Amino acid sequence: MFKGVLFDLDGVITDTAEFHYRAWKKLGQEIGVTIDRTFNEHLKGISREDSLQLLLSYGNKEQDFSKKQFQELAKRKNDYYLEMIQTITPEDVFPGILSLLKELKTADIKISLASASKNGPFLLSKMALTPYFDAIADPTKVKMGKPAPDIFLLAAKEIGLTPHECIGIEDAKAGIKAIITSGAFPIGVGRAEDLGEDIPVVSDTTWLTKNYLETEWQKHA
Repeated sequence: MFKGVLFDLDGVITDTAEFHYRAWKKLGQEIGVTIDRTFNEHLKGISREDSLQLLLSYGNKEQDFSKKQFQELAKRKNDYYLEMIQTITPEDVFPGILSLLKELKTADIKISLASASKNGPFLLSKMALTPYFDAIADPTKVKMGKPAPDIFLLAAKEIGLTPHECIGIEDAKAGIKAIITSGAFPIGVGRAEDLGEDIPVVSDTTWLTKNYLETEWQKHA
């Protein structure tokens, strides 16, 4: 039986992806880089700095900003994003997630957040989910962002487990790759053609129950 569940945030617990997109689009317009939703898919699941790097590269502007200006741009994007997410409430938690967290808590299964978002603690608090989490892995403490496994390794360590004792839940290809590399067992939310035909994938979060996780874990074991 698995002993812990490592949750991604954006696209798994709630949908802040739209706010990220709008914030990147706004920043892009200010520096002369126009992005669309197709490009935005490449930014899902990766860190703010890596996303900015991709944005600048997309607009052929990698050489246009100093290291200091780069950090200022990353901060500006985050300020826009923070402004937009002030309106998030417990109503924005995806269907099925709260009942899953309650089931895991009752069964004494550890719960850890493995998100690239530095705003994880703020968002959990806005959605009234903080009490369910035993740990929140701090993305500033890992060397490499997803698809490297670092954040999942840390998320497992923070709850006193090895990744091999945990299930990781993700909605982005980079995140699934990170889970697999860490040694945890992946479950995807989305489409198999995007996330992988060789892993369990649910179309939406209503399918994520403790019973479902147990069934998939047993097949894997």
